[in-house]
Amino acid sequence: MIRPMISCWLVLLGITSSASAQSCAADPVAVQILGSGGPAINRERASASYLLWVGNQAKVIVDMGGGAYLRFGQSQAKLSDLSMVAVSHLHPDHVSDLPALLWLSHQTRKEPLPIVGPSGNEVAPSFPTFLGRLFDEKNGAFQVLGATLGAAQGNSVRLEVGVVDVTKAEPSTVYEGQGVTVTALGIPHGNIPTLAYRVRTGDVSVVFSSDQTGTNPRFIEFAKGANVLVMHLAIASGATSPLHAAPAVVGRVAQDAGVGRLIVSHIGLFDLDPAIADVKRFYTGPVTVGADLQCTPVR
Repeated sequence: MIRPMISCWLVLLGITSSASAQSCAADPVAVQILGSGGPAINRERASASYLLWVGNQAKVIVDMGGGAYLRFGQSQAKLSDLSMVAVSHLHPDHVSDLPALLWLSHQTRKEPLPIVGPSGNEVAPSFPTFLGRLFDEKNGAFQVLGATLGAAQGNSVRLEVGVVDVTKAEPSTVYEGQGVTVTALGIPHGNIPTLAYRVRTGDVSVVFSSDQTGTNPRFIEFAKGANVLVMHLAIASGATSPLHAAPAVVGRVAQDAGVGRLIVSHIGLFDLDPAIADVKRFYTGPVTVGADLQCTPVR
């Protein structure tokens, strides 16, 4: 009697198990969304996080917002398979689950883990400073994770930390190995230093835009011809923001870049249909509306 009662309560509460996750391991290359939501509480969506699968391994994770640690487990990805962690910027809805990902990571991974993030300015620290404030073995908020930055004692894998100057005009190569090349470019997101990432493996490329206003023409060149572009649909049709591109701008950017497929994610709490209609007025290719644990093959 206990098992049926538990199942009924899970259904009533809307709790799903990892069995509901789509499998990405069957596709040669696939994008999996771990978190398709934004900073506001949304019971259907974790905050921003993405995996790029190559073969049956998750090789790159982009961002680690709230709820992404749970989704990482549900995806059946392995920390030991990751080639790198790419952080777009330091807003909490993009990086708050990073300590959870690293806690006890030394139990499943022995090799150092490359991680990259943006340079700083007057309103945000550089990525290495941010990590030091979190994990320094003497002064960090999570001193128990001091091994991430090279401490002799600690319950985590060591990080190989890289930083990209967001003001640099040309893309920077931040990782190359295991058949994967990752480049990064600074993009406009108010006054917060922010990076977009392009991942190439074999003859396909995926661009992860993160939050941006869509006003930098260099991003069009950066995303040019990508098989898949992930862009954020954070504001409603007819809305404006100093931080985020309007839906119509998202569509224009994807069209001008000539990408093969557009995935919209980081979806806010608004009427989605008019926003998607705005996107499709400008982008004539296929559009995928993101959802947590969704997999999209890259072809």
